[in-house]
Amino acid sequence: MTAQSGELIASQIGANLPYLRRYARALTGSQSSGDKYALASLEAILAGESDYDSELSPKVALFRVFHAIWSSSGAPAGEEEGDTSLAAKAQRHMRRLTPNTREALLLHTIEEFSAADTGIIMGVSDDEASELIAIAYEEMSRATSGRIMIIEDEAIISMDLEAIVTGMGHSVTGIARTEARALDLASQAPADLILSDIQLADNSSGIDAVNGILAKHGDRPVIFITAYPERLLTGEGPEPAFLISKPYTEDQVRSAVSQAMFFSSTETLKA
Repeated sequence: MTAQSGELIASQIGANLPYLRRYARALTGSQSSGDKYALASLEAILAGESDYDSELSPKVALFRVFHAIWSSSGAPAGEEEGDTSLAAKAQRHMRRLTPNTREALLLHTIEEFSAADTGIIMGVSDDEASELIAIAYEEMSRATSGRIMIIEDEAIISMDLEAIVTGMGHSVTGIARTEARALDLASQAPADLILSDIQLADNSSGIDAVNGILAKHGDRPVIFITAYPERLLTGEGPEPAFLISKPYTEDQVRSAVSQAMFFSSTETLKA
C-alpha cells in the first residue's frame, strides 16, 4: 500500500466509520463491545492485515472486513458466566436464532445495503442473503412483543410509527410531544420500549426525556430517531445502541424495534 493509497483508504474509512460503529453496536447490543470490533477492523485495514477490496465501494469494503473479523471470532454473544441481566438473557435467546440472520437483517434495513451487497459483505450469494433477511423477520417478530411509548412531536410521523409497531403485534402506551408529557406518560403507563425523536415540540430534548424515564423507572430498550445521526455517532461519550435516520423506512423501524426488544438493554445519552 502506497502512502497516497493509504491516505485515500483512511479518508474513506473515516467517512463510513460512524455507520460501522452504529451497526456493530446494534449487532452486539453494547457500545463498548461493538466499538471493540469496529476498532479491530480499522486497525487491521490500516496495518495492511485485512482483505480490504478497493474495487468495492468503500462502505461495502469496510463492512466486509468487519464481518471477516466478526465471523472469525465466532460472533460471540458476550455473556459473562452467571450474568442474569436482561441483556444476558437476550443473548442466550439469540443463540437459538438461525445463524447469520440478524447480521443480514441489520445490514439490509438499518444500513440500507442491497441484498447483493449484503451477500458480498457476509460472503454468501444474493439469494442466500435474501433468504437470511426473510428468516430474520419471521424469527424476530415471533420472539418478542410488548408495550411501546412513542416520543415524537410530528403528528404524521407519530401516527406512522404507531401503525408500524401495532402492525408488528406491539401495543402503544401513548404518544408524547414534549419532555414533560413523556415523563408523565411513563409514570401513567409503563412501557417495555421507548421510540424517541431527539428534538421535541417545545424545544425540549428527547434525550433528556429518555434519561429521566430510565432514571426513575429503570432500564428498557430505546430507539432514537434523528435526521442527523452523525451528530450522535461521534465516539465522544455514551451513544445509543439503536438509532434510525430520518427519513426512515418501515423496514428500518421494524428491524430496530425487533432488535431492541430482543436485547432488552439500553445505553443512554448524556444531554
